Order: sequence, then C-alpha cells, then structure tokens
Amino acid sequence: MKAVTQTNSARHRKRRGSLRALALAAIAICAALAAPIAVVVAGSFATGQGAWQHLAATVLPEYLFSTLWLVLGVTAGVILLGVSSAWLIATYRFPGAGVLEWALVLPLAVPAYVVAYAYTDFLQFSGPLQSLLRALLGLRAGQYWFPEIRSLGGAMLVFAVVLYPYVYLLARAAFLDQSRQLLQAGRLLGYGPFGVFIHIALPLARPAIAAGTALALMETLADFGAVAYFSVQTFTTGIYRAWLSMGDLTAAAQLSSTLLALVLLILAAERWSRGKARHYDTLARGADHAIRLSGARAWGASLCCALPPLLGFALPAAILAYRVWSEPGHLFSERFVGLAVNSFTLAGITAVAAVALALLLAYAGRLVPSRGVLIANRIASLGYAMPGAVIAVGILVPVARIDNLLADWLEAQFGVQAGLIFTGSVLALVYAYLVRFLAVALQTLEAGLAKIRPSMEDAARSLGHSPMRVLARVHAPILLPSLFTAGLIVFVDVMKELPATLVMRPFNFDTLAVQAYHYASDERLPQAAAASLVIVAVGLIPVIILTRAMIRRRHKA
Repeated sequence: MKAVTQTNSARHRKRRGSLRALALAAIAICAALAAPIAVVVAGSFATGQGAWQHLAATVLPEYLFSTLWLVLGVTAGVILLGVSSAWLIATYRFPGAGVLEWALVLPLAVPAYVVAYAYTDFLQFSGPLQSLLRALLGLRAGQYWFPEIRSLGGAMLVFAVVLYPYVYLLARAAFLDQSRQLLQAGRLLGYGPFGVFIHIALPLARPAIAAGTALALMETLADFGAVAYFSVQTFTTGIYRAWLSMGDLTAAAQLSSTLLALVLLILAAERWSRGKARHYDTLARGADHAIRLSGARAWGASLCCALPPLLGFALPAAILAYRVWSEPGHLFSERFVGLAVNSFTLAGITAVAAVALALLLAYAGRLVPSRGVLIANRIASLGYAMPGAVIAVGILVPVARIDNLLADWLEAQFGVQAGLIFTGSVLALVYAYLVRFLAVALQTLEAGLAKIRPSMEDAARSLGHSPMRVLARVHAPILLPSLFTAGLIVFVDVMKELPATLVMRPFNFDTLAVQAYHYASDERLPQAAAASLVIVAVGLIPVIILTRAMIRRRHKA
C-alpha cells in the first residue's frame, strides 16, 4: 500500500512539473509575441533625428485628419451595407436570397489593395468605362466631370465594399438569434417593419454591429497598399515615409505609437458601446419565420443585397480575370512561378508554426487556467489588432541592433564581416506574421478544445498518460478539423499581407502581394492582375468553408 502511495505521489509531482513547464512555455511565447508592441511604445520616447518635429510641423495634421475621415467614412459604409443586407437576409424571403446569403461573404476573399487596383484600371481616364462614355457622347478630355477613384472618397468606397462582411456576419447572426415573439410584440404596439427594425432589432444587435465595425476599422488602419496607391496620407503611409525616406526609426516608432493608440481607442469604444446591457433569449428564434416579399419590394431587396458583393467581389474579379485573359503570358512566366513559390512557402511555414504555437497556448489555458496564463493568452491575441507596419517597426528596431552588436563582435573576435544576419531574413518575416496572425489560430483552437468534454482527458490521465501524451493521442485527432481550419485561415492571411512583407522581406525575395503592389505602383496593371487574381483565388477557400458552415447552421435553425 505504501509503494502504491509513493507511486501516485511521484506521478502527481511529475504531472505538476509538466503543467508548470507548459504554463511557463505559454507565458514565454506570449512575451515574445508581445515584445514588438512593447518596443514600439518604448521607442516612441527615444531621441530621434529630428524627423518627428518636421512631420509634426508639416504633415502630421494631414495624417490625423485623413485617417479620421477615412475611419468615419468606412464606419458609415460598412454599417450601411452590412446591417441592411443582414436584416433583409435574416428577416425576409425574396428572389435570390438563398444565393445572396453566402455571396455577401465573398468580398472577404479580396484584399482591399487588389480592389483598388481593379477599380483604378476600370474607372481611370484611359479605362473602359470613361472610354465608352466619351465614344457614346462624343466628348473629349476636359469636357466632362468624372469622380476621381484615387482619392479619399475612393478609398472609403473600396474599404466599405471589401470590409462590410465583418458587420454582415455578426449582425446577421444577431438578427437570427432574436426572439420571434419579441418582434411580433413590436408589431402589436403599432410599429411597422421599419419601426420594428429601428426600435427593437437594431438596439438588440448593437453589440454585434459594434464588434464587426471595430474589426473593419482595424483592417482599415492596418492597410498600406490601397491608401498608398490612392495617395491618401494616413498614419500607415507616414510610418513608411519616416522609415524608408527619412531613415528615422524613432519617428516611425512615434507614428506607430500614435496609430496604436488609435487602434486601442477603437477597441475601447467597441467595449464601451456594449455597456452592461445583456440580452438572454429564452423564447423561440425567428430564423424559421421569415416574411416573404413580393413585387417591387422583393426585387428591391434583391438589388440591395446583390449590390455589395457585386461591387466588392464580382466586378473586381471580372476585371482581373479579363486582364489576365487578354495577356495570359504573365500568369505562366518563370518569375511569376517563383513569386508563387515564395508566397506559398512563407504562408505554409507560418501556418504550421502558428497552429503548433496556438495549440500549445490553448492547451495551457485549458489545463492551467491560472490568471497568468489566461492574461498571457489574451496579450498574444493583441497582435491581430496591430497594423503590419507597427509590428514591422517593433521587430526591426531590436533585430537591427542585435545584428549590429553581433556583427561588431564577430569582426572583433574573428575578423569576419558578417553583415546583417537576422534583419531582412525569412525568420524575422515569419516572426512578424506570427505576431500578427497567431490570434486567429488561437481563437479557432480554443473554440475546438471547448467542445471536448473534460471527462475524456480525465480518463486518459487516470491511465497514467502525461498531459502532452493526452494532447497527442486524445485531443489532436479530435481537433483535426479545427487544426486544418486554423492553418488555412493563417495561410490565406499571410498570402494577402502586404505592409510587413513589403518592408521585412529578404533582399530579392518578392511575393505575389509585393509584386502586385510594385506593378500597380508602376501603372502596369495587366501584370499586377495576374498576381492579384491568384491571391483572390486562394482567399476564396476559407470563404467557401465559412459559407458552407453558414448554410448548415441555417438549415439546423
């Protein structure tokens, strides 16, 4: 009996040691992921080369006003498009509603900078639309007015038609979960369809709408390709100007800190908008009680819901496909294949690393739900809210210093001129991707682990298996769909990422996103179309998976 007790005691000590090691590993990983953000904040207090004073006296007000106007315009656009389409899809039946329900998600597959290139090609003076108008009306240059797409208003339009699905998805889910009896009570009080929407449905869905809008605004603030191509001076373009044109990393860090503060302000506003309001639905949902429209109202609803995916996906994809079809040589060139290999390699490495690290963090949060581990996991998730330009600054500042110290030491000790080892390497670039996108994999795997009953791991541990052995033999096989989904989403996000890749990529190591940006900047839009079309095609994969899940959920409702 004493021997059995000693064996059990040794087993418990071994398990406690394993859990402690798991918790420490999770905290260390989270600290490494949070380090770039801390570096940016600390670097903003350093002494620079005077570029900050120059920027503050000249272009900083323009950065601030342009960014704020862009945020306001995108907020109005995504709420208008996302909420209206979500309400119509969730509440009514009309021609094409079944197709439009998932088609409204398709713009998520298209990066904003790709839509910017497509619309510029279509709407510029030499584009097909203005050329057709001049031919039909017999006009010449200077005899008519046409809106300029490469402007602040054009940027608002592009971001609105690309990012509204964030609001649509969350608002649609909120509307579907609302009580049918509650909406009927509103009609009994004398409200018409619009009154029910304004006074009952919209207030109840406000937290979901605010969350979707916050996601759209974070993507807007993180963008570089579209605003740079449209010559809109925002904080993101200012960071690149301070960094690459002026060579002042301190000024870049100070601009990054300002942008970081703006992101945190948006997140705080989203939290504040929720307040302490709570709504618990104990009645039947209204998903299966949609109102059938007919006549002009039905076709009006169809048009209203068809316009966003038409502008955000169908038209840009058609423009890109036509460009590639008219000049197919760019799609099969040797250089293009090399760019595709580079993009897929980076995305594959990052996806595997992100899934592995996220699995460790999620498992640590499940087995060791201490305050330290839970806070560390939440800190690791902050990277997704950070623009790629901010993360790039936070990584390159310390990495460049490490490289310089290492180069000086090697030269002093061995007479070897090593140059920059880590700066501009694939390792540093993958690190930036992990800081930016690990949160996506972490949230997916946390949701997957939450569906596994604790009794399963308790049974495995009773048989003497260690926590890591339980993870490998019990949890991992069950989590395969979640692992695949997390890896796929990270893969696509890396394929689309431009700001961090543009600055941190190794020398002479371009990706499809970087090549599309360079070609578009040189006004070589047919060449940019080939790379952009591949990015869109890859981005469609997780969107298709998402829409299939939406359809399954709707049928179960």
